[in-house]
Amino acid sequence: MRLTRRAALQAAAAAPLASPFILPRNAVAQQKPSELRLGISTFLSGPASVFGVPGRNAADLIIEQFNSSGGIGGVPLRSVVIDEAPGVDFLLGECRRLAQNEGVDMMLASISSGSCLAVAPLAEQLRMPTILWDCGTQRIFEENSYRYSVRTQANAVPEIVAPLLYLMRVKPDFRTLAVVNQDYAWGRDSWAIWKAAMDAIKPGVRVVAELFPRFGATDFSTEITRLQALRPDVILSTSWGGELDTFVRQAAERRLFERSTFVLPLAESSLERVGRTLPEGVIVGARGDHWFLHPTARDGELLKNFTQSYRQRFNLYPIYPTFHMAQALYGMKAGYEKAIAANGGSWPSREQVMDTMRGLEFQHLTGTMKIRDDGQGLEPMLMGVTRHVEAYNFPVLDQMILYPPDLTMNPTGTKGLDWVRLLTPAAVQRAPAPIAYRA
Repeated sequence: MRLTRRAALQAAAAAPLASPFILPRNAVAQQKPSELRLGISTFLSGPASVFGVPGRNAADLIIEQFNSSGGIGGVPLRSVVIDEAPGVDFLLGECRRLAQNEGVDMMLASISSGSCLAVAPLAEQLRMPTILWDCGTQRIFEENSYRYSVRTQANAVPEIVAPLLYLMRVKPDFRTLAVVNQDYAWGRDSWAIWKAAMDAIKPGVRVVAELFPRFGATDFSTEITRLQALRPDVILSTSWGGELDTFVRQAAERRLFERSTFVLPLAESSLERVGRTLPEGVIVGARGDHWFLHPTARDGELLKNFTQSYRQRFNLYPIYPTFHMAQALYGMKAGYEKAIAANGGSWPSREQVMDTMRGLEFQHLTGTMKIRDDGQGLEPMLMGVTRHVEAYNFPVLDQMILYPPDLTMNPTGTKGLDWVRLLTPAAVQRAPAPIAYRA
């Protein structure tokens, strides 16, 4: 979500595409390896490390659990982690090094949408199986067809449509709205999706301010002063990480939450950091159905054990990047195991694994995921409003709605921005009933 679209496209264009549907001569059963080597790219430094480090931590924890129970098909896993922070050129160089010199069998990439836009074509060139584990851009599988890449999560379209539908349900009479988004590709693109969907579902809303503070900003006093004067019914921000934390603290200090309804689609990952500075009644999203107090999965052994293990080891509750990493690893394991079974018990080729992952359904921490034939994962979107309870020193989610992907995700072969323009108010009423928080 961090790097500019131009930088990503320039990097991607530098690597020519191999034809994704030409089967290499070695696409037959392979000799069983002594270990399965995974390359993982994530942010280990910089502002995005608040996402990247938890993702790395989850990978360490889950890989250890897999290995303790026999690995995948009896093969243990070993990971090599790349810091995504130095930029696209560095990342592409590291991916090449891991593929050509380190014998990596699978790449898990990346947090930045710019990184994924560059890594996917490189994966075709290198014939490197790649799971896109966290990046949000919807453009990956809308603009190109890839054999060697799949995504084990949703994308920006449902991540933005779901909070809009939730807002329409809990505050349908709003008339004015302001946006405060980081000034780079994610901030601009997510606003474009929201604006197009809002115009379709609730035409006539007056946008009183479009505020795009620079990426990396630490002072939002100018934006807050303007919002205090405008008093919009709704304030939307798809910002994330340290900047969202800072904006929340400064807005709370100046009592902005008392004047407007806030919609924060990425704020699940900030709840523990900002604590009760974030008041009750704020609409919060989780980039999927990622919440350690998930309304239907919290008592399942898989989620309960993961939450306990993660908290015991890292002294924090898991946040959505940890769930995204878990989905990538559970999906990879399911793909290999299905390919091994289809291969008569023999170790599969890279191509057999990647072909198996299309159409794959697999269990993960909060339910079942399906990967479409185009490589795009489908998952519900969890939305709720903040509530303060005695059990936690940070807000929990209440009145949660799980929006199914058929309500929020554009179909295969369509483009998200075009599809949201066809939404109607009927979509608001098609959502499931809210589920209250329970202690």
